[in-house]
Formats: sequence, C-alpha cells, structure tokens
Amino acid sequence: MERVAVLVMEMQRGVVGDLTKFPDLVDACIRHDVVANAARLLHAARAVAIPVIHCTAAFRPDRAGSHTGNCPFIVSLLNDPGHMLDSTPAIEIIPELRDGGDLESRRYHGFSPFTGTSLDMTLRSMGVTAVVAAGVSLNLGIPGLALEAVNLGYRVTVVKDAVAGIPDDYARAVMKHTIGLLAIRTAAADLAAAWTGRTLT
Repeated sequence: MERVAVLVMEMQRGVVGDLTKFPDLVDACIRHDVVANAARLLHAARAVAIPVIHCTAAFRPDRAGSHTGNCPFIVSLLNDPGHMLDSTPAIEIIPELRDGGDLESRRYHGFSPFTGTSLDMTLRSMGVTAVVAAGVSLNLGIPGLALEAVNLGYRVTVVKDAVAGIPDDYARAVMKHTIGLLAIRTAAADLAAAWTGRTLT
C-alpha cells in the first residue's frame, strides 16, 4: 500500500509570515488563499495519520554549512546579515500551519529540501513512497522539491492551490510546463476529500 507524506516548503514567518522580506510572494499567497488551503490539507492529513514534514530554511550566524557566494539570489539575501538566522523568530513555521506532532527538516544550503538534509532517510524510515508538496515558491523551491523527489523514486503530487510564485503568469507557466511534467496536480479540497475516512498503515 502506498504510504504518503506531506512536505510543506518554507512556510516560515520570514518568508510568508509577519517577518517577511518578500511582500510580493505574500501578496500572491493571499490572492490564492495558499495558507487557508494548506491548512485544510494539513488538517486532513493529520486526521488520517499522514505525516506532515515542514521543510524549512535557515542560516547559521557564521554561515557554516551554507554556500553563500555561488548564487546571485543568496548573495542579495545576505546583504542583510540577520536574514533567516537559526534560532530567530523568522525561521519559525507560521502559526496557521504548525502542529506539535509535525516533523521538521531544516536545510542550510540551496533551494530544495533533499540535498544536504536527512529528509530522504526520514521518509524512507517511515516507508513513504509518495509525497504531496505545498508551500513556496513556484520560482525555486517547489520545482526543486518535485525534481529531486522524482529522481529519488517518489511519486509526487503538487497541491495547485496551496503553492504560489511570482509573478502570477510565471507561476501558472511553471505549474503547466514544469510541474505538469513531474507531478500530479490537484486541489487541496479534492485531496482532503480523497483522504477522508482513510487510515494509512
């Protein structure tokens, strides 16, 4: 029997919450009800014992474990020396999506959740064979997650109304022309309905 886990990408206070430095991404999340749809998805998953893993990003103050000069976006982010520092409120999961029984997989380098983390081993230790992706962004993190997961042998579903990217027309193109080649696309309500009454072993 297929074992599923939900991977929530970078839904952190410093990314899409009250401490964000990405107002355009927050606006996209608001326009598309991403937080509400993700909350519905996670509530349904927890109700049937589907694991929820928050894939978070952070930097150590000394930047150990992070390549900081190999990518223009990272270079620009770190013009602010306090950006997304470990053990600060900015790296916390937004309250609407946090639950005490969830797991967290933190990374200190790159844009996708598998490379350089124990996420793959965590999933395999739970017998997971398929992952459901939600969060941000369709610019980097969600395509990276989907591609890495497929390469590692997982079946991937991307929840189309629980993800966002900027600008909107680009996000739609990524969903159609990139995610559509890698993953099943579905809505949070449809997936929640499919899980209702189902207990996974």
